[in-house]
Amino acid sequence: MRVTADEAEEAAGAQAPHRVVVFVRPGLLPMELGIVHRLFTTAADDSGRPLYAVLTCASAPGEVATDTDFSVNVPHGPQVLRSADTVVVPAALEDYGPQERGRLAAPVRAALELIPPTARLASICTGSFVLAAAGVLEGRRATTHWKSCAELASLYPEVDVDPDVLYTDDRGVLTSAGVAAGIDLCLHMIRDDHGADVANTVARGTVVPPHRDGGQAQYIDRPVQRVDGSSTAAARAYALQRLGDPLTLEELAGQAAMSVRTLNRRFRQETGTTPMQWLARQRLDYARRLLERGDEPVDRVAARAGFGTGTAMRQHFREVLGVSPRAYRNTFRGGAA
Repeated sequence: MRVTADEAEEAAGAQAPHRVVVFVRPGLLPMELGIVHRLFTTAADDSGRPLYAVLTCASAPGEVATDTDFSVNVPHGPQVLRSADTVVVPAALEDYGPQERGRLAAPVRAALELIPPTARLASICTGSFVLAAAGVLEGRRATTHWKSCAELASLYPEVDVDPDVLYTDDRGVLTSAGVAAGIDLCLHMIRDDHGADVANTVARGTVVPPHRDGGQAQYIDRPVQRVDGSSTAAARAYALQRLGDPLTLEELAGQAAMSVRTLNRRFRQETGTTPMQWLARQRLDYARRLLERGDEPVDRVAARAGFGTGTAMRQHFREVLGVSPRAYRNTFRGGAA
């Protein structure tokens, strides 16, 4: 049963629940708004008392367009931000176009200035661009959707952008990766406020895991590269056809008809990395696809992808993706694995 803010405060008596205010903009993603309401409003203490009251506000109350064929009616204007304990900024369509450093619509900037300095701030997906433009992320670790991490880092070099994690929490300012990572972010805040038992109960009620292994690196789509017409193309084409073989630098240099030293230099110029680092990445991407599409044992996948042993591949998966091959397969194949 949905609990309104007034009902929550009345039930709490003298001790009002923690007030979460979601600040939305035109073109909002309804799922991100729903995540905040669903998770926080189902958090309760042992007596069933709501622990949070969630309000939605915009620069002006009324109908707000979404990125779907329906709009939402937002009852509150920005004034409710003055009483917020936590403010959550979801993404909006405007975040997906080219960004400009410090760009904020005047009504949005004015609304953000109403937030008390003691409030916790959080963003979901590309809502991080709003926090960055407002100067909130300066000197802090942050993330956003993996497709936008490079742009965020380029526009705001003073922000420590981590493209691999599902969410960050740095001194009262939190950010999350793409849409569903908002679930991980909200559960983290609930866990931080009231402990693992409350967060786990909320997660079970929503039928989501209380904690996901790894970060968003495992969700980045990296198809096996196609070979172009550059000077190391022959070596790369040769390697891609023999990922399971124990390839050497000398062997690759021979395919490119150049010395090992020249191969190393040209590889850095053309791919931004060394031949062996490039080869390791191609093997990882190939292994990911084998795990996603087949049922072969991990050791067999490791051999086909050129890692030699399952142990070596597990170590590489942990270092790069933050999860084991088995966990990766379960994520992308579930019960079919």
